[in-house]
Amino acid sequence: MPAPVSILVDADACPVKEEIYKTAFRHEAPVTIVSNSHLRVPAHPLLHRQIVSDAFDAADDWIAEAAGPDTIVVTADILLADRSIKAGATVIAPTGKPFTAASIGNAIAVRAIMADLRAGGEQLGGPAPFSKTDRSRFLSALDEALVRLKRRPPTR
Repeated sequence: MPAPVSILVDADACPVKEEIYKTAFRHEAPVTIVSNSHLRVPAHPLLHRQIVSDAFDAADDWIAEAAGPDTIVVTADILLADRSIKAGATVIAPTGKPFTAASIGNAIAVRAIMADLRAGGEQLGGPAPFSKTDRSRFLSALDEALVRLKRRPPTR
């Protein structure tokens, strides 16, 4: 029997925490909310809060170490997505975009180019505003990932 699927959330700026909770409850999947500061998390046996130090990348380090084939990581952080994929996790951005081994290299390259442009003084603007479509796409991606991982054959 496969290990239970769990969800790790890079929570400090995550706009879909409520959606994660509802989906996790329906699938009976434990969720760990990882943040640098105290965030309000509903009292529920499937929800766990992990507060890490405010050191640079402390939340990312905790998530990357806990990630594995039985986890879904929710993050917009491309470098954390890369580390989580390398650990075998399924990774989904809050917009519903999946990060995969096939797509992460391109995402890292684009991130580096954008950082270089910003460092050179380019005014690029920020990401598009979070939309209802993003929320809907995220719900669909999370539900699909949970169903797929729950149906997989045993890994051990």
